[in-house]
Amino acid sequence: MTSSTQTTSGQGSMTTVLSVMMFLQFFTWGAWFATLGLALTKTGMGDAIGGGYGSAPLAAIIAPLFLGLVADRFLPSQIVMGGLMLIGGGILLSIPHVAGSPEQSGLLVWLILAHMLCYMPTLGLSNTIAFSHIPNQNKFPVIRVWGTIGWIVAGLVVGTTGWDGTLTIFTLGGISAVLLGLFCFFLPNTPPPLKGQPMNLRSLFMVDALRLLTDWNFLVFAVCSTLICIPLAYYYGSTSQFLGQTGFIATGATMTLGQMSEIIFMLLIPFFFRRLGVKVMILVGMACWVARYVLFSYGAPSQATWMLLLAVALHGICYDFFFVTGFMYTDQKAPKEIRGQAQGLLVFLTQGIGMFFGYRIMGGGDLFGKVPLNFTIGEYGKQVTQGTELTSAIDQARGQVQLGFLETFGKMFSRSLPESINAELLSSTMLQWKNFWMFPAIMAAGVLVLFSLTFWDKTVIKE
Repeated sequence: MTSSTQTTSGQGSMTTVLSVMMFLQFFTWGAWFATLGLALTKTGMGDAIGGGYGSAPLAAIIAPLFLGLVADRFLPSQIVMGGLMLIGGGILLSIPHVAGSPEQSGLLVWLILAHMLCYMPTLGLSNTIAFSHIPNQNKFPVIRVWGTIGWIVAGLVVGTTGWDGTLTIFTLGGISAVLLGLFCFFLPNTPPPLKGQPMNLRSLFMVDALRLLTDWNFLVFAVCSTLICIPLAYYYGSTSQFLGQTGFIATGATMTLGQMSEIIFMLLIPFFFRRLGVKVMILVGMACWVARYVLFSYGAPSQATWMLLLAVALHGICYDFFFVTGFMYTDQKAPKEIRGQAQGLLVFLTQGIGMFFGYRIMGGGDLFGKVPLNFTIGEYGKQVTQGTELTSAIDQARGQVQLGFLETFGKMFSRSLPESINAELLSSTMLQWKNFWMFPAIMAAGVLVLFSLTFWDKTVIKE
C-alpha cells in the first residue's frame, strides 16, 4: 500500500470518527430541546418552558469563561469534553425521576441549566477537536453536517415513539450524552490549545473584539444580530406545543423539516454568495423570519396545513442565510489575530444576550424578578392561556397513539384533530396563537427595516 493511499485511508477514518462525535453531540441536544415545550405542557409544567429554554443562553454566556479559564489550558480537549458529557448525561437521566411532577418544575429548570452548563462548552471543544485533526477547513462542513443529521434523527426518534410529549426525551438525550462521553475518551489526543500560556484577560473578556464595534457597519450588524435573536426564541420555545395543538401527531418529526431544509440551503450558500452579497443574504434571512411568523399567525385560525409546514421549512433559510453569513462576515472583518475573539463575541451577543431576553419575553417573564418583560402591542404578544386545556382535550380524545416508523414520515406532513374537540375552545385558542405569533413577526420586521437602512458595508465574502 502506498503512503498516499494510507494517508487517504487515515483521513477517511478520522472524518468518520469526528462525524460520529458531531452526530451524537447534536442528537443529545435535539432529543429534548425541540419538543421541550410540548413535553412540559403535556406534563402540567408549562410554567417552566421559559426557564427551561432560557437555560441555553445563560450557559452560552458562561461557556466562553470556562473554555478560556479551564478547558483550553489544563487538560486535553477530548478528556474535558468526555467528562462534561458524562456529567451532563447523568443530569438528563435524573430529570424524569427527581423532577417529573408539576410541583417540581422549579427543580427541573435548575437541572436543565446544570446540564446546559456542561453541554455548551462542548460546542467549542468539538470544533477544536475537529479543526485539529483535519487537513484544511474545507473539510469541516462535511463533518459538521452530521450534527444536523443527528438533530434530525433525534426528532424522528421522538416523533416515531411518541416520546415528544413526555419526559422520556430527557432519558433519550441522557443516553446519547453518556455514549458520547465514553466515545470521547477514544478520540484522537487534542492537547489544550493554550497550555503553558499566561492568562490573558483581554482575550478572555473579548476586549480586542469589542473594538470592532467602533466600525459603524459592524456595530449595526452586532446590534441587529442581537435583536433578531429575540424573536428567534419564539420559534424554539413555542413551535412544538403550537404544532401539537393544531393537530400534528408526530410533532418532533415535523420539526425536523427545518433541519432538512437547513442542509439543502447550506449546500447552496456558495451559489447565493456569488450573486447576492452579504447584505442581501442577511436581509433575505431576516425576511424569512418575518414570513415564518406571519405564516404561523394566519395559519393558526385558518388551520392551513401548508402554511404551517412552509413556516417550519423556512428555518433552513432563516438559519443559513443569517447565521452562516454572519459568521463569515465576522471572519472577514476581524483581524486574523482576534478572529476567535470576534466569533466568541458574536455567539455571546446572539445565543447569549439575544436569546436570554428572547425566552423571557416569549414567556411573559421578568428580569431577575424585578423588571417585567411581558411586552405586548395591543393584543399581539399576549400569552396563550388556553393551550394547556386544548392539549389535554386532544390527548384525552385521541388516547394513546402509537406510530410505526414509516407512519411517522406520513404524519410529518399531515394534521388532524379529533371531532369531539370543543369548537369554541379550538377557535379561541387559535386566535390567541394568532396574536402570539404576530408579535415576533413585528419585532423581526422592525429589525429588518433597521438593518436595511443603516448597514452599508460592501465587504465581499471570499469563498
